Amino acid sequence: MLVSCPIPKLDFDTINLGHGSGGVLTSQLLDAGVFRLLGNDLLDKKHDGAIFTLQGKVAMSTDTYVVSPLFFEGGNIGDLAINGTVNDLAMCGAAARYLSLAFVLEEGLKMEQFWEILQHIKAASEAAGVQIVTGDTKVVERGKGDKIFINTTGVGEVHQKAAIGMENIKPGDKIVLSGPLARHGITIMSHRQGLQFETTISSDTRPLNKIVLTLINEFGKDIHLLRDPTRGGLATVLNEIAVGAGLGITISQRDIPVEEEVYGACEMLGLDPLYVANEGLFVAIVDASVSDQFLFQLKQWEHGAMACIVGEVTNEHVRQVLMKSNIGGRRVVNMLAGEQLPRIC
Repeated sequence: MLVSCPIPKLDFDTINLGHGSGGVLTSQLLDAGVFRLLGNDLLDKKHDGAIFTLQGKVAMSTDTYVVSPLFFEGGNIGDLAINGTVNDLAMCGAAARYLSLAFVLEEGLKMEQFWEILQHIKAASEAAGVQIVTGDTKVVERGKGDKIFINTTGVGEVHQKAAIGMENIKPGDKIVLSGPLARHGITIMSHRQGLQFETTISSDTRPLNKIVLTLINEFGKDIHLLRDPTRGGLATVLNEIAVGAGLGITISQRDIPVEEEVYGACEMLGLDPLYVANEGLFVAIVDASVSDQFLFQLKQWEHGAMACIVGEVTNEHVRQVLMKSNIGGRRVVNMLAGEQLPRIC
């Protein structure tokens, strides 16, 4: 939950090159912003690194966020950066514990905008139950960036029951999608194109760690693989799985959830929802023996009402994804070629 804090009184209202010098201006920026909002026992040491203890197997993930626009319905680059790395760890079966946070700021960025982004970072971190423990800030000349880029690196503890791996997938496994496709990508494109709809379309950026760990705790080794269909969308993720596992995948167009307003926007923009980016969804490959129970449990989640079994793994049409159309035909669903939606995350 985002709690708005007033921006502190500062001697500056925009970022300048001095804020990246490592001197007085850098200290003022970090003390008034990052440390004030995100402080904790580890970050407050203001060291170049962090020392902490983890138990058992450890997962690590890093990502860099360059989304344009910075602010969009349902979120901004700040919560996107936290949720994205938390979710990448969740796909490994790990509970995110600690994150590093690095900014590349462009000279001229409004401090008001930076403050809003920091508040969303704080809220997203608290929602995910993760601490930011170290980081870095650089400033580049005007025109050498696009206001702000963010890098987050996360580490987390792998659940003891997790057995996530491409090698575990077998024919007959069911493919479960946690919710409707394409919300994030269409939200970004709507902003860029200036489109307006009767119903507001908003990004699905959210942390997935709690629901994923709940499912792992209940179903353990029967969850064979987890992936989040971000860039390249569902089609690209399924193709990567088919190739990596050396098996075929069949999906049903009728079973794939896409909200009406999102589908309409995709048609208007000439986009296929299968290839549009998502930020709050995951794909689970699960043993057929538990697929119905898995889906039932997933539907109890506050965002899981439209979760569906969308297909299955087969030993036919190896390394290919085939989709059964609504009229009974079949077509090959290829991996995304090129960049459909640039600067999406």
